[in-house]
Amino acid sequence: MSKPGGHSRHGRRDGIDPVLRSRARRRALQAVYAWQISGGFAKQVIAQFAHEQAHEVADLAYFENLVEGVLSNRAELDTALTPYLDRSVEEVDAIERAVLRLAAYELLYRQDVPYRVVINEAIETAKRFGSEHGHTYVNGVLDRAALEWRKVESGASGA
Repeated sequence: MSKPGGHSRHGRRDGIDPVLRSRARRRALQAVYAWQISGGFAKQVIAQFAHEQAHEVADLAYFENLVEGVLSNRAELDTALTPYLDRSVEEVDAIERAVLRLAAYELLYRQDVPYRVVINEAIETAKRFGSEHGHTYVNGVLDRAALEWRKVESGASGA
């Protein structure tokens, strides 16, 4: 529902509700984590979590895009993350690995989402679900990666 002036009821012209997006990211983290642990096909993982998510108000389309994107592009995401890690991707804690993969997907494939939003959401998610200091690791990796992946947006000089 839009207010006069083109703003949604959440105060954004694009109609995107940041709260619903945050919930979608949290559910996507849970889905990607479950997939990392047990495997399976993207459609199965999405169907399971989408059904469970029906009880929670979230951006279902964004959830599906994130999960499908991470699972379909896992190898490319891992390759892109590798230069910014101090260990192999598989040695990174499973929660932090899922957070990093989701954030890498958003940074590389969802240019419509500001990089600061991606990093902040990843840090907050890592604080909530990850190890005690996992959020600082996630922050360091994503800060360095964003300078390279989003040069124009981050204002990196390329030096």
